Order: sequence, then C-alpha cells, then structure tokens
Amino acid sequence: MGNVALSLDPLFFYIPIVDGTNKCLDVDHKLEIAVCVLRSLADMLYVVHIIIQFRTAYVPHYNPILEQRVFIDEPHYVARRYLKSYFITDVLAALPLPQFAVLVIIPSLDGPTSFLTKNLLKFIIFFQYIPRVIRISFFYQEVTKISGFLTEKAWAGAAFNFFLYVLASHVVGAIWYLFAIESELRCWHIACQNHNCQSKFLYCGEGRVGDYGFLNTSCPLLERNEIKGSTNFDFGIYLDALQTRNLETRDFRQKILYCSWWGLQSLSSLGQGLKASTFYGEILFADFIAVIGLVLFALLIGNMQKYLQSFSNLTLRMEEMKEKRREAEDLMSHISLPEELRQRVRRHNQLKWKITRGVELDSFVRDLPRDLRRDIKSHLCLPSLMKVPLFKIMDEHLLDAMCDRLKPVLYTKNSYLVREGDPVPEMLFITRGEVLSITTDGGRTGFFNSIDLKAGDFCGDEILTWALDSTSNRQRHIFSTRTVKAVTDVEAFALVADELLFVASQFRRLHSRLVQHTFRFYSQQWRTWAACYIQHAWHKHCKRKLEKLLEEENRRLQEALATSREASTLSLGAAINVSRFSSNTLHILRRKHMYYELVSTPKFKLSVTKPAEPYFDD
Repeated sequence: MGNVALSLDPLFFYIPIVDGTNKCLDVDHKLEIAVCVLRSLADMLYVVHIIIQFRTAYVPHYNPILEQRVFIDEPHYVARRYLKSYFITDVLAALPLPQFAVLVIIPSLDGPTSFLTKNLLKFIIFFQYIPRVIRISFFYQEVTKISGFLTEKAWAGAAFNFFLYVLASHVVGAIWYLFAIESELRCWHIACQNHNCQSKFLYCGEGRVGDYGFLNTSCPLLERNEIKGSTNFDFGIYLDALQTRNLETRDFRQKILYCSWWGLQSLSSLGQGLKASTFYGEILFADFIAVIGLVLFALLIGNMQKYLQSFSNLTLRMEEMKEKRREAEDLMSHISLPEELRQRVRRHNQLKWKITRGVELDSFVRDLPRDLRRDIKSHLCLPSLMKVPLFKIMDEHLLDAMCDRLKPVLYTKNSYLVREGDPVPEMLFITRGEVLSITTDGGRTGFFNSIDLKAGDFCGDEILTWALDSTSNRQRHIFSTRTVKAVTDVEAFALVADELLFVASQFRRLHSRLVQHTFRFYSQQWRTWAACYIQHAWHKHCKRKLEKLLEEENRRLQEALATSREASTLSLGAAINVSRFSSNTLHILRRKHMYYELVSTPKFKLSVTKPAEPYFDD
C-alpha cells in the first residue's frame, strides 16, 4: 500500500504542461482528475490501515525458545500503544492535501491557476512525501525484524532494492519534468523583463493578450558548445526535455515513460552524464541524483553479491551431494541391491537433501561451545518437547538435558519406524508428517487397534516405562507392542534408550505421581489396555445379566406349565401357545448366552496385557 502511494504522488508533477503554440503554461485537467481519484483511493486504504491498527493485538514480549506469546488485545492498551508509535505519521501520510489544493484551494483563488498549481504541488508533495517514506522505512524494519525474509532471502532483498531503484527512477523523472518547466519559465521571465511585458500573461488563461513569439528567439534551445555569451540561457540538464517537446505533449504514457527512463539512466550512471548549468537549484538536484544513485546501486550490488555467494555455496554442496549419490549408486550396483530398495535409498537421500541442503545439524553444532550448543538445541527441540503433554510439567533443567540428547531423524513415506515385537531403539517426537501406529497384541486373532499420529505426538513410550523402572530386574531390551509406519515423509527428534535412561537416573523429579498420571493418560499402551479392559468388563456384565434373565425366564416357564396343568378351564391350544412362546424366549436368551460364552473364551479374549507399572516416588 505504501509503495503504491509513493508511486502515485509524483504523478501530480505531470499536471502542469507547456502550450508550445501560445507559449504559456497550462494545466492538464484530465490527468488532474485521474490522479486525484487514484490518490483518493490510496488515502482510503491508509484510513483502513489506521482503523485496523487500533484493533490489532500485539506481543509485548516474546521468548523464541519457549514460544511464550502474550497477546495484548484490550482496546485501551492497543490504542495507547498505536497513538504513541506511528499514529501521527500515518495521519500525515493519509491527509488528502494534493487533492484539496488542486480541487478546492486553487480554483477559489485569483490569478494564473497553472502557476499556483505548479508551486503548491511542489511544496505539498515534498512535504507529505517525508512521513510516507518514514512509514515505509519503519514497516521495512518491522518485517525484517519479525520474519527476516528480506535479509535471510538474498533474492528477496535484491528484488526489494531493485524495486526501490525503479521507484527512485520514477520519482527523479517526475521531479526532472517539473524542474524543466521551471527552467523554461525562468527563461521566459527574463525575456519578458527585457521586452517590458507582463509576466502574468505567461500563464494560459482568460484575458491573455499580446504576441509572445519573441520567446522563441529569446529562449533558443542551444547546446553547451553553442552558447556564445551571457545573453543565451543555459538550460543545463533540462535541455533534453525541451528538445524532445516532452513538456508539451498530453500523451501521458509517452511523458511518464520518457521521464522514468531519464531518471533510471541518470541514477545508473551516478549522474556522470549530467551537464548542469550554474544555477544553484540545478546543481543541488544533480548532486541529489548522484548520491541517491550511489546508495541504491551499492544496496543492489550488495544484495546481488550476497545472492551469488549463497548460490555458489549451494552449488558446492550440490556437487558434493551428487558425488555421494554416484558413490551410493556404484555401491548398490556392486552388491546387486533390488530396485525397490534402491528407490527407497534414493528417496531418503532426496528427502535429506531437501531438508538439510547438505548441512548436518550435528556437524554444525559439534565445534561450538557447550552453552551455545545447548541453547541452539533448546531452540530447535524444545518446541517439539513442549507439545508433548508429558514434558510440559518438567522443569527447565530436565528439558535442557533432554534437548541436548535429541537427534533429528528422517523417515520416508511407507517406511517402518519400528515393528511389533522388535526392540524399541528410541522414543520419537514427531515434528512434521503423519504416522500410523498399529497393534495386533502379538498377532492374536480377532484383535486390531490403530492410531493416527501427527506433529506433536510421540511414539516408542515403552522405553519411558523401562527407563523409570529403578528395580534391579530391569530387562536389557524393551520390545515394541506396536507397528509404526510413516504415512508421509516424517521429520522427528529421537531420544535413544540409553540417553533416556541417563536422564531418568539423574533427575529424580521424573519419578512423581503427576508424571505417572500424565503418562498413563497420553500413552498408547495404556489407552489401548484401558479400552480393551472396558470392553471386556462390558462383556462380563452382559453375560451376567443374560444369565439372570435366562434363570428368570426358565422359572417363569416352569411356573406357567405347572399352572396350566392345574387349571381345568385352560384349553389345550392356549397351553401349547404359552409353551411355544416360553421356549422361543429361552432359545433366544441361550443363543446370546452362547455368544458371550464364546467371546469370553481365551481364544476370543479382548483384553490385552496390562502395561508394566514403573516405579514412582511421591
């Protein structure tokens, strides 16, 4: 939005125009209306921006390691913060001063409107351009500080500086156009004083009388080497605009493109081709072009050099990766590896390159000081640990110790992280991707349980129970009760069993009842066991209920049959119907009872083995 507004403001400088036939200064009214409309739309966007700022929450403090974000969204504090920061700058930038001057002030004044338009626009645009440039610079600093996109991405920085280069060319070209008109007016005023004419008639309007053809001979367009004396006016750097009659055309595209090209050419050459006259304003303008061109050119070259350097480093790492890939292909061919396994190896190498770009995290932090290495690992791993509810209740020292021992791992799509019955090598904390966790309770017929895991989940929690077991009869290995398969490409942090055992032995706070309850709530083993336990208890309840119903119906049937034998008035058909109804009811109840007897047998038993109880201290 700010860049668009900065691009629109210089268009006001093209409103004054020279009438080459009548030798007077006029105003392009069509361009005047169009520019005012565009500028008004930009000002409306500024107003919307101001309203949004009064309703935008902010973060006063932010810890990038613990990801602690405290959002302040109370209107009173938000408004007070905005009023103390950029409110005045935004209001000054949003004021429709050029439109007010062109459409209200100038038509209400007496005198040549073209003269008033030229001078008012010059001062208003220059005055209002300052807060707009300041606001854009503040915005650039905020974006750079928060996201780092323009500084970390070399191509983004180069593109941004190139845009500034083009914008500066547009602004310089518009100023050059306006100053060229002023240069011609100065020559006309000098000629008018020599011929005793009224200067107010140099501006187009009603009541203009007289022949001003002498201006053609008094203000000839001479090159520097053609000027013979002080009577000839030196147009300096504005001669090109007069010779091409760019000041007289009403073709806006031709006018703006030519002036922008002149500005780009002057900035690119750092003003070396400019032949300024001795007029002080023209000399200052030429100095301004040289300085701005030098600054923008230095910024552009610096970002391009940064981009090329990063590209060369990336190219070097790509060559190393290609060399390793060729060596891997030769080895796989030498050992006659099947094509399916080769594809899996290639897929893993591609995923590793895509994420690391050839820079291994372990090799990066290996040679750093211990405290710096710990802080880096905490910055990378702590957000993943904090997503696990079990570790949210841990103290800072314990989390730092765990982060220092976490290692990044990658798994490609359809690869197995661990299989049911295999030793559990590590506990995984998933940071990206999706994982499917399946168990058949040791391959038992009729049992199947699956869980979808995603970023923030963990698996391999069997070794946590194993590590918390402080008894002397701890098993050497813990075996997995689930098969874990990568549904997509997976990134995770791994904590191997020995490292977790060390952490559990060093930090006794890990042995607490709160940890026990939290672990049970989020553990896959305990959840599966709890679900199966509830299901088995429900089956036993239904079985006991059916047994009671069966006994009750059998008792009722016997009572009904006994009553029918004693009653002399009961017909034979009614007794048969009562007997059939009771028999059918007993048959249905016996079938249900046989079903629950079947599911309660060891072959169809649904309860799984209860997970081992770790040792906890109160």
